[in-house]
Amino acid sequence: MGPTPIAARRAAPRSPERLDRDRQAAPQVFERLRGMIISLELPPGSPLSRAALAGQFGISSTPIRDALMRLEEEGLVDVFPQYATVVSRVDVRLAQQAHFLRQAVELEIVRALAISHDEAFVAELNGTILRQQQFAKAGEFEKFMAADNEFHAQLYTAAAKQDIWTLVRSRSGHIDRLRRLHLPSPGKAQDIVRHHRLIAKAIDAGDPDGAQKHLRTHLSGTLSELAQIRARYPEYLSD
Repeated sequence: MGPTPIAARRAAPRSPERLDRDRQAAPQVFERLRGMIISLELPPGSPLSRAALAGQFGISSTPIRDALMRLEEEGLVDVFPQYATVVSRVDVRLAQQAHFLRQAVELEIVRALAISHDEAFVAELNGTILRQQQFAKAGEFEKFMAADNEFHAQLYTAAAKQDIWTLVRSRSGHIDRLRRLHLPSPGKAQDIVRHHRLIAKAIDAGDPDGAQKHLRTHLSGTLSELAQIRARYPEYLSD
């Protein structure tokens, strides 16, 4: 069964919200386009016309160029000078490296949080997990992914490692797209919610070994299904 629902959308994004004129344009365009790439609203191979994007966002070509340069730095677009800019294929090697980085950092974070054991923080985590569960039941995958990111960002914030979260996020575009491809698989969203509950429960119980065990299982889920994802979306992935 092919990936037609996603692959059918291979054009520049249409009619987004207007930009906040009180903020710089380039970072906003970058975040909008990055979100569309990660969510696969702009799947691999989608062309990105500077002129079309400038007209769509109602701005000059300079912030569009700057936003595309940042996306190129993250490996999310391929720029062919004087020819085209397209959304890149998912680089499996970079996805694996991002997974290694994220796991190494978060294993230490959940261990420290379990040792410190803050009940108010655990309550915040459980609130995020509840929203995730609701989004999973409703099949609202983009909101589910946003809540998933919120859960992990809360871990970094509680450990006073917000700057590292920014770094990890900037390296996670390829693994995040793999996760988005995998997310609609039967039971996947429910597994994520279950893993988050187990991590939160271990932190609440002051069990650092348990928190690390459940985090490791949680983060390894998508890469363990790489062959299945590759078979279903062969044109989206590269080695």
